[in-house]
Amino acid sequence: MRKKLLNFLSISTLLIGCFTVYVVWSLRERMSERTLEYFFSRGRIERRDTVEVSWSHAVNSRSRLTEALTGPTHMLEADIIMRGGDPREPIMAHPPATDSDITLREWLQAVKEHDIGIKLDFKSLEALSPSMLLLQEVLSEPGCPVWINADILPGPGGRATPLQPQSFLSAVRTLPAHTVLSLGWTTGWTAGTENPGYSWDMVHTMEEVCKNLKHPVTFPVRAALMAQSAPQLTWLLQQTDRYSLTVWTGQDDEFTLQDLLLYRKQFDISRIYFDLPDSQRTELSQMGRDNN
Repeated sequence: MRKKLLNFLSISTLLIGCFTVYVVWSLRERMSERTLEYFFSRGRIERRDTVEVSWSHAVNSRSRLTEALTGPTHMLEADIIMRGGDPREPIMAHPPATDSDITLREWLQAVKEHDIGIKLDFKSLEALSPSMLLLQEVLSEPGCPVWINADILPGPGGRATPLQPQSFLSAVRTLPAHTVLSLGWTTGWTAGTENPGYSWDMVHTMEEVCKNLKHPVTFPVRAALMAQSAPQLTWLLQQTDRYSLTVWTGQDDEFTLQDLLLYRKQFDISRIYFDLPDSQRTELSQMGRDNN
């Protein structure tokens, strides 16, 4: 009788362990796809394909916010700093600006009434902690996709000083598990020169920083540097399904969409977002269909 009981307990423990692994794996899958699923489930995109997601940038004023909220955009990108004068509070502005006509609190209140995602970009740690408190207060219920962006490591050609990784991650650790951390490298690009790509040291260091995080992570990568970084970025994406890429471009950068198409062929179309001008996104989408 005792032997049967022990066998039963052993089998039960095994089944519980397997179920736990399944649940954890399923959660990781859902975390990595939540942004795309949000827009698809609301009929805002026709396919579960990241190239369909559109972006508005520098939504740092009341007029820009009104324009973006009344248009077809899916994701709003905005910059947060602390007001240079009184009252000291997080506002929507990009350095070297020190003031704005809209605070973060007002911005979040306006956005929460719409089926739209937000990407908040931090260039310094000063505004981070008070902004996290506002996010938890104003967006207390799970709703729109929320991405928190910062460059936390030096990258190819980067001259700006990145935010200290552990200080940044410590400030955002209390955010809900579905919040996407957009963690990047400082970069630069110069026309007419041989610009270096993301090195093995850069991706290995990023993986070391991110491997134990509970949040899904997207890595913003510069389109003009992706052709020379394929092995490194491929390796990084292979480490976990929690990871994705978000491709962006500088105004004067030069690259070919064919370089980006290689990534769409190699990885699931739910794992590489394209924060590009609408004309380039549309062309990239058509290229992908033509090659299927």
